[in-house]
Amino acid sequence: MPTTPSPLVLYTDGACVGNPGPGGWAWARDAASFRSGFAPSTTNQRMEIAAALEAVRTHDGPLEIVSDSTYVVNCFRDRWWAGWRSRGWRNAKGAQVANQDLWLPLVGLVVDERPGQVVFTWVKGHSGDPMNDLVDQLANDAARRQVAAGPPGGET
Repeated sequence: MPTTPSPLVLYTDGACVGNPGPGGWAWARDAASFRSGFAPSTTNQRMEIAAALEAVRTHDGPLEIVSDSTYVVNCFRDRWWAGWRSRGWRNAKGAQVANQDLWLPLVGLVVDERPGQVVFTWVKGHSGDPMNDLVDQLANDAARRQVAAGPPGGET
């Protein structure tokens, strides 16, 4: 009988120096396998979505994305994306959904291209979870590094 492979667990986080301000995102499988990047002027929510998007883009197969962002986790757990789509990417109040440039590719990857392969799990931030602490540090480092160096947006 075939077995379903266990999902690869990836932790994600986003950070900003000021909000809005210089931002950073990160995903990590462990302390040796991670990626982080930054944006020069952004919000914490955008960086949280960017971290999840980059994690899903970078890894094939079943994934569990662990995030301290209820914004990201609830979008998939509570199927916010389905309501947004049915209303033409408007929220329940009729306003355009914020951050569509990030949500559209993330929802497309998770829902359309990899249905049932990517799950999202919430973890309480700043609660001593070693992997959540790691991605928090990586995202904050990416945001602070650009403040110190002053480069345009990019990846580290």
